[in-house]
Amino acid sequence: MKNCFWILFFLFMQSGWAQVTQVRDTILMGSKFQITVVSENDAIATENVNAVITEIVRIENLISDWIPASQVSQVNQMAGKQPIKVDWEVFELTQRAIQYSKITQGAFDISFAAMEKIWDFNDYMDELPSDAAIKNAIAKVGYQNIILNPADTTIFLKYPGMKIGFGSIGKGYAADKGREVLKQRNVKAGIVDASGDLATLGHPLAAKYWKIGITNPTKRNKWAAVFQLHTTSVTTSGDYQKFLFIDGKRYSHIINPKTGWPSTGLTSVTVVGPSAEKANAFSTAIMVLGLDAGKFLLQKYPNYAGLFITDQGKIYKSKNLNQVLRKQKRAE
Repeated sequence: MKNCFWILFFLFMQSGWAQVTQVRDTILMGSKFQITVVSENDAIATENVNAVITEIVRIENLISDWIPASQVSQVNQMAGKQPIKVDWEVFELTQRAIQYSKITQGAFDISFAAMEKIWDFNDYMDELPSDAAIKNAIAKVGYQNIILNPADTTIFLKYPGMKIGFGSIGKGYAADKGREVLKQRNVKAGIVDASGDLATLGHPLAAKYWKIGITNPTKRNKWAAVFQLHTTSVTTSGDYQKFLFIDGKRYSHIINPKTGWPSTGLTSVTVVGPSAEKANAFSTAIMVLGLDAGKFLLQKYPNYAGLFITDQGKIYKSKNLNQVLRKQKRAE
């Protein structure tokens, strides 16, 4: 899901010493990234942006399942055959992904990648997949069948045809790591926007907070909300920009891993919290779980909060949303 919010900020020259804000749009991990940094001058800003891009390219080469030589692709190629040794970073990311699957009761599942050829939301698809095709694909989905061996950092997919993919949390992870690079370079303010998975740092020159406008899918000329953020993360999962119409019915691109059918009920879920990776796992899962179950899930994680928009255009928020937003301001 892309372009789910807008970043609102102004450039400003502080008295006594100059700083600049540099914004660069680029394509990484198959998606649009926008990197914003506040630095002492243009040359340093360019170096900082380039450092973030280098880090994201490194991550892409590790985990992108569309790059044949990536470690994740090797794991998928050897599904049902043999374990594949991976870097500890990939191993830990997979561990966390399995944990997200457990806590969402399978509403989030990185082995969902086996379903990718059943539904095609990139090209024209004019008929529904057969029940047999969906049933066959679902048989290859199941995080319980991902075997991890920490002793030698191997990943083994139990059955032939299984696949893992980090489309749901990979960009959130990249946003977190990009912000980490900025911190390591002593950058005090910036944003890594990974096409809807966003990690913020500090605040813009002209204001105390970054202002993030959340798109209202049913009223595009009016924000669903505007968040004022310091160092935190915000992700939005939605179905209002990528969907299919078949026989007059609209089908979301967010698929329920258990049933193989598109999710219904919610059209947008925004989650705010410390980690873009974890927030995106939650926002994706809640699109599948639905409003009530999604609220209940976030109640267990008080550092995370949500804004939910139903397919009827009604807006709801978790009870702790205002508290989470105030807390991250105070922490700054």
